[in-house]
Amino acid sequence: MKVIGVIPARYGSTRFPGKPLVSILGKPLLTWVIERSLQSKLISEVIVATDDTVIAELAKKSGVTAVMTDPDLPSGSDRVWAVVQNLACDIALSIQGDEPLIEASALDALVQSMIDHPEAEMATLGRPMTAEALESSSSAKILLNHLDEAIYFSRFPLPYSRGVQDLTRYISLKHVGIYAYRKAFLGRFCQQKPVPIELAEGLEQLRALYLGAKIKVVRTELESWGVDTPEDVIKVEAKLRSLGNKK
Repeated sequence: MKVIGVIPARYGSTRFPGKPLVSILGKPLLTWVIERSLQSKLISEVIVATDDTVIAELAKKSGVTAVMTDPDLPSGSDRVWAVVQNLACDIALSIQGDEPLIEASALDALVQSMIDHPEAEMATLGRPMTAEALESSSSAKILLNHLDEAIYFSRFPLPYSRGVQDLTRYISLKHVGIYAYRKAFLGRFCQQKPVPIELAEGLEQLRALYLGAKIKVVRTELESWGVDTPEDVIKVEAKLRSLGNKK
């Protein structure tokens, strides 16, 4: 089974232009993500999808192929599809290019879940919910069935609690936005225009549920440490130092 990991890395981030190139402990953010992705035992190939020649050159120096994609593509999933649509592969991973703390073991767990559950069109990660994350609109929540398949995603506390708010966070998981797709389903997903429920919540994975996809949720302790703003660089560097990473 061939698995391709794609790292979408745009230059023109609204809140943080040039983000993939920013230095994290003396090393470009994108290089952290590439190096950790290359540690995967189940990913056959890692490719960077970008709209910038400088980022493409950095990807090559970091040991992976870079593919130039249309800067007007609406989402990371569309950039992944632009890379893999003409390549032979069974599973495509969308690996966030601003997550320097991504763990290869988490990527492998996603791939293994797709291998073990051939009925699943997608897989993603979910971690235990904190009270703070439950109330934060920046944290997406996942509600699961007894098979650990996603029922629904929301930015609101999920499910609605009738006065037992502490119980709610033990029912849902915090979504960690890394995806594995069957190639055929990814094509169908990207051909479908955004649907009303997706637009209402601002969560593209709801399009997959709208299409009837089975989304396997892999439970993880991996915390999401993304770099969204320049201020996040300081936080991520402190976390890396605490884990013993220097350069």
